[in-house]
Amino acid sequence: MHFGALRIRAASSILALASCASLSSQQPDPASVIQHVDANNRARYDHVLGFTDIEHYAVFRGNDQTHPAAEMTVKTTYKKGVGKTYTVLSQSGSGLIQRLGLRPLLENEKAINDPATVQKSWFVSVNYQMQLKPGLTRVIDGRTCIALSIVPRHKASNMIDGTLWIDAENYENVEVEGVASRSPSIFAGTTRMMRSYANISGYAMATRARAESNSLLFGRTVVTIDYTAYQIQLAQ
Repeated sequence: MHFGALRIRAASSILALASCASLSSQQPDPASVIQHVDANNRARYDHVLGFTDIEHYAVFRGNDQTHPAAEMTVKTTYKKGVGKTYTVLSQSGSGLIQRLGLRPLLENEKAINDPATVQKSWFVSVNYQMQLKPGLTRVIDGRTCIALSIVPRHKASNMIDGTLWIDAENYENVEVEGVASRSPSIFAGTTRMMRSYANISGYAMATRARAESNSLLFGRTVVTIDYTAYQIQLAQ
């Protein structure tokens, strides 16, 4: 082989190795990522003293994902150290679904946000086994996100076994998706869950949630929640 060709091949190999090293150096450190995720959750709790928002709940049955079987709009008030309270603004559709589905859902949200136990529901390493998924990225609402595999350390209907997508720059929660580690009821079957977040007043706040379950008794049920009109009180 001509010496010049050997020299070109050697140079190409060096460039390829340098490129691989560069890509490797760009991979975030898993331990550092998890520390940032933990710190963001703590900062949000420490600095958000309270908020109000408007939440719209809709329940869809079977294959009809256009016409809700029941709807409810509530004003939510959160106060640190107190928890959440709800004021129903409007409701329509099946009274049975409202009474046996939506009302218990609100009560469950109250229980989750009880000051004595609220930290048990956070997406932090104390509550979840977390592992970075190397090289897995996704753009969500214009934000480049990296993925963490999350497995609950204890089972609960609000704990998700799945993937947490976090902003690659500030490590805020952007979206979580997976299955509930425990079914909310013996009738619900496996429940798939998703929740989206946006940065509002400097902190990740929920903007949309979706839960889908299938059972032999009740068939397919989908519940969606849209969160709007945030008014947030921050610590000085």
